[in-house]
Amino acid sequence: MAALLVRGVRDMLKRADFATVPRRQRHKKKWVSVQFGDLWPSIRVSLLSEQKYGALVNNFAAGDHVSAELEQLKARDFVNEAVFHREPEPENSQTAAPSPASWACSPNLRCFTFTRGDVSRFPPARLGSLGLMDYYLMDAASLLPVLALGLQPGDTVLDLCAAPGGKTLALLQTGCCRNLAANDLSTSRTSRLQRVLHSYVPQDVRDKNRVRVTSWDGRKWGELEGDTYDRVLVDVPCTTDRHSLHEEENNIFQRSRKKERQMLPMLQVQLLAAGLLATKPGGHVVYSTCSLSHLQNEYVVQGAIELLDNQYSIKVHVEDLTHFRKLFMNTFSFFPSCQVGELVIPNLMANFGPMYFCKMCRMT
Repeated sequence: MAALLVRGVRDMLKRADFATVPRRQRHKKKWVSVQFGDLWPSIRVSLLSEQKYGALVNNFAAGDHVSAELEQLKARDFVNEAVFHREPEPENSQTAAPSPASWACSPNLRCFTFTRGDVSRFPPARLGSLGLMDYYLMDAASLLPVLALGLQPGDTVLDLCAAPGGKTLALLQTGCCRNLAANDLSTSRTSRLQRVLHSYVPQDVRDKNRVRVTSWDGRKWGELEGDTYDRVLVDVPCTTDRHSLHEEENNIFQRSRKKERQMLPMLQVQLLAAGLLATKPGGHVVYSTCSLSHLQNEYVVQGAIELLDNQYSIKVHVEDLTHFRKLFMNTFSFFPSCQVGELVIPNLMANFGPMYFCKMCRMT
């Protein structure tokens, strides 16, 4: 199966999808201005400016006093504010109604952000009375893939590229995971993931087979545990655009890492295909990156869907997340022209992201 998958990915990369991107656009300075047009100067300035964060409340440790303290800082719970105040679609709406599965947000998540234009910082998290940290600071846009996954109580869940652990922690905060497999190929990164879990999650939850941390090659997961999971998150390695602008150490845009960078879409297609193969028929997958590049975003989704259809006769349906964009548009700035999925773009008034995410349902 692995050889079949690799061969299929190589064939897909050789075909017209990637060839349709003019060579001049493949150089970062060129393609971003073509892809984003008049939005690019604003995105660029925002990427070079200080990033905003959200405070994900730790349900295992925190009582209502933590939410109250965050509210005293003039922060707001953007998740519950959006979910509880969403407006129903008009009955005579001309647009097709989204499916119930695509409407569903993963429950029980509380994440506080400062309002648009407010560049205040959250104080560092503290140990609560139970010996666990009160909240976890993260790019609030990183919570959107977990929300979009739409977890339900009793789900078996796979986080295929889990480190450093923010999204894994968010998955556990939902209280829906009957079992959670958290995997990352890098043992140093899984060590960091283990530290996050130890700081935020009680031992009885980490034990009893509810959380399993592994360092396996995610590309082989379809062979290891095919047709197994109700929900799969595939948050792939990418160019980490904001980080790459600010950090020289281990920067993927270094000349010495050129070949690795060029091979990223192939790796991403392999990981997404493996995540889809690990999903039960009828189950859902969310693919995500923190890159602006459509070669790492829409092209990978389309390539993986084509690959599964051609090589395995497996049909995959992309969920429409337009309603999801409307739900959270007061907190984030979304790129209006994604072919599939949604992309949060940095904006000085709401300097989160970039964060791309796309929800799929494995049909067969």
